[in-house]
Amino acid sequence: MARFDDLVSTVDEYQKLAGENYTRVRRLAEELREGLCAFIGASDGACVRLVPPAGTFEARDYGDDAFSLPPAGFRPLSPILFGVAVRVSRGVDWMRVTLECQKSGEDFVARIVGGTDFTLRLPLADHDPEPFYNHVFQHVIGWFQSQIEHYQAGDYGKREIGFDISREPLHEADASGAESHQAKA
Repeated sequence: MARFDDLVSTVDEYQKLAGENYTRVRRLAEELREGLCAFIGASDGACVRLVPPAGTFEARDYGDDAFSLPPAGFRPLSPILFGVAVRVSRGVDWMRVTLECQKSGEDFVARIVGGTDFTLRLPLADHDPEPFYNHVFQHVIGWFQSQIEHYQAGDYGKREIGFDISREPLHEADASGAESHQAKA
């Protein structure tokens, strides 16, 4: 076998594994979007969206752009990040949680950026995801509970909030005249 053929064969295997990695993360993200919303139980519409892991975002599903790697083409074999926007008010406020996912031996680790890890056993299809939904939910509610405790103790002078908030544009029928805005952590 020529060296070039050996190189091409090795890169083909690399890309096969990169595709497997992407497919696994994409499936987890889509299940998280549906399952977390059902777990939270908002009765007034969608409460979880897949958004880019960084930068500005709106409360809508971004499809392929919600992931740090493209769905096709040459992809590096590396951890993949994606954003999950969780509606945190009855109105239009959404908090982004960024997850970084990677295979570690026979485990699959979903790390909340700025939070904790959650380990799932491979294959993912055989795992009950409800504990993972609770893990993400506890991260979101825990941040707000922690900030309430800091305020009550008089220790809330920091300007950093630790995550991004997005506000959906208000409908034209809203008489308040408020504009949509984005707060950056």
